[in-house]
Amino acid sequence: MTQTLSLPIAMNLSAEGGLSAYVRAVNAAPVLSVEEERRLAERLHRDGDLDAARQLVVSHLRYVVRVARGFSGYGLPQADLIQEGNIGLMKAVRHFDPDHGVRLLSFAIHWIRAEIYDFVLRNWRIVKVATTKAQRKLFFNLRKSRSRIGWMNQDEVDSMATDLDVPAETVKEMESRMTNTDIPFDAHDDADDDEFRASPAGYLKDMRYNPENLYAESTGELARDRKLSDALAELDPRSRAIIQRRWLDDEKPTLHELAHEYGVSAERIRQIEKKALTNMKEVLDPAAVTD
Repeated sequence: MTQTLSLPIAMNLSAEGGLSAYVRAVNAAPVLSVEEERRLAERLHRDGDLDAARQLVVSHLRYVVRVARGFSGYGLPQADLIQEGNIGLMKAVRHFDPDHGVRLLSFAIHWIRAEIYDFVLRNWRIVKVATTKAQRKLFFNLRKSRSRIGWMNQDEVDSMATDLDVPAETVKEMESRMTNTDIPFDAHDDADDDEFRASPAGYLKDMRYNPENLYAESTGELARDRKLSDALAELDPRSRAIIQRRWLDDEKPTLHELAHEYGVSAERIRQIEKKALTNMKEVLDPAAVTD
C-alpha cells in the first residue's frame, strides 16, 4: 500500500512547502469518530478500498508529528523523522483489523515508533552503535538517562543492567560508544592551527611508497607478464595473432573484420578465440580449469 497510496499531504515535506506548513496542514485534517474509523477500516480490510486507507492515514498524521518531536534530541532532521513515522503509519493502516476492538492510534503508535527507532539507529552515527536487540534497547534508554545525569556511576550502571536484563559490561560499552564522536579520516582543508585536531590520515602509515610493497607489486607484474608470454607461446600463430589483436592491442578489430582478413566466417573466428583462451587458462592457472 505504501507504493500505491497517494498522500499529497503526507509527502509534502519539501523545502518549498516547509515543515511549518506541513504541520498546519496535518493538524487541519479532520479527526475521525469511532464509527467513521471503523467504517473506513472495514472498507479497507474487506474491500481493499485505497481511498478509505488514505482517509485513515491523513487523519492520523498529526500523531506522527507528535511522536517524531520526541526524537528531536538525536540531531536528525525533523522532516526525516516525520517521513519515517509516516511510513510506519501506512504499514499500520495496512495491517489494522477493526475486528480486534482497538482504535487505530493505539495499534499504529508501535509501528510509527519502530520506523523512527530504526531510522535513528541507521543515521545517528556513521558507524553503527547498536546492532543487537539488547544494544538497541540500551541505546534509547541510555540516551534519555545521559540527558539527565551524564556519565553513570557503577550503581546506576548496575540498576540499568538489572532493569533491561543485560550485563553491566554491555551498559558500559554502549555508554562508551555513545560518548565517542565520529572523526573524519582526512583533516578539513580549512582547519587552522588553533583548531587543529589530528585525523587518522595524519598518523597512519602511508604504505604506497614502502619499498617492500613496491618490490612485491613490481615482482607480481613481472610474473604475470611472464605467464602471459608463456601462455601465448603455446598457441599456434593464427590463434596467437587473434588473441593479441582482440584482447591486447589498443585498437581491437571485430570478429567480422578478422573473418574477412582470414577468409573464414565470424563464427569460426569466435571458435578459435574461445579455444585459445581455454588453452591459455590451463597455462596461467591450471587449478582454475575444470572439466
